[in-house]
Amino acid sequence: MNEYPGDDLGGLPDDLESTIVSTRCVPDAERLVARLGELGWSIAIAESLTGGLVAAALVAVPGASEVVRGGVVAYATDVKESVLGVDAALLDAHGAVHPRVARQMADGARRVLGHEGRPAQVGVATTGIAGPDSPDGQPVGTVHIAVSTPLGSRAESLLLGGDREAIRTATVARALRLVLDAL
Repeated sequence: MNEYPGDDLGGLPDDLESTIVSTRCVPDAERLVARLGELGWSIAIAESLTGGLVAAALVAVPGASEVVRGGVVAYATDVKESVLGVDAALLDAHGAVHPRVARQMADGARRVLGHEGRPAQVGVATTGIAGPDSPDGQPVGTVHIAVSTPLGSRAESLLLGGDREAIRTATVARALRLVLDAL
C-alpha cells in the first residue's frame, strides 16, 4: 500500500502531480522584472561604475518596458549632484564612492525618473572603483550598492576582487540580488 492513499505516483501526494518543475535556472534580472510586474512597481536606476550595465541587464528581459522607468549614468561626480541631487557637502567630505552617496543616488533616481509627480517605487544605485587605479586612495574593488523603496533604503558595501570587467560584472549581479532581497 502507498504511503499516501489514492495516489498513483508511487507515494507522492496528489497535489504534486500538477506541480510544474522548471529545468532551467531563472536569471535574477528575469526574476526581478517578474517580481516588479507582480507588485505593479517600477524601477529607476542610477549607475556610476557600472555605466549602464544594470539597466542593460534589466531591459534585456522581455516585458521590462512594463517596469523599468529608466536609468541615469552619473559617472561624473558633478552629475551625481546636479541630476540626482546628491548632497554637495557629502561629496566634498567623502567623495563619490561612499555608501551614503549610493543611497542618495538611489533616492534621486526614484525621484527624477518617477512619473506624474510620483517617484518610482524602487531605485537602485551603484558607485565604486573598478580600477585599474584608484583616484582617491580607496582600494580598487570598493563598491557601494543601494536600494531605495517606499519602505526605506539600504546600502551594501563590498570589496570585490578581479579586474575591471570582473568587478563591474559582480556589481551588477549583486545589485540585482539586493533589489530582489528588498522586495
